[in-house]
Amino acid sequence: FLKSEHTVSHGFASMIAHESLNKDIPQPKPAFWVDQQYQGNKRTLRPIYDTLTQAVKKFGSDVEIAPKKTYVSFRRSKQFALVQPSTRDRIDVGIKLKSTNPTTRLEASGSFNAMVTHRVRVTNVSEIDQQLLNWLKAAYEIA
Repeated sequence: FLKSEHTVSHGFASMIAHESLNKDIPQPKPAFWVDQQYQGNKRTLRPIYDTLTQAVKKFGSDVEIAPKKTYVSFRRSKQFALVQPSTRDRIDVGIKLKSTNPTTRLEASGSFNAMVTHRVRVTNVSEIDQQLLNWLKAAYEIA
C-alpha cells in the first residue's frame, strides 16, 4: 500500500510498517546494544571500542555514534565507518573509502560488510594509531 499508493520506497515502507507495528514495545537504549556486544568473552575488547569512539567524536560535533545489534555505526550525514567485535580477541573497523586502494593493513572489506569498502583488524588499543585515525578522518570528511 505504501509503495503503490504513496510511492514510498521499499526501505522507507518497511521502516514505517516496523515503527507502526512496534510503537508500543519499549526499545532498548543505544548503550544496551554496546553493552551486549562487549559482554562475556568479548569484554576485554571494550577499551578498544571506547578509545576508538572517543577519538572519532573529536572529528566534529556532527559525528553520530549509532549502536546496532551487532556493530556500531559512525555517521555524519551518512555512515562513514563501523566497529564490530568480530572475535573474542579482535575488533574489525570498517571504513568507507571508495577511492583508496587496499593495503596490507587497510584491507578490502570483502565479505566482512557490504556497507564499507575497507577493514582494519584491531586487537589492542595501541593499534588505534594516527594512521587508522587518518583513514577514519578521511572517510568522515567524504561523508
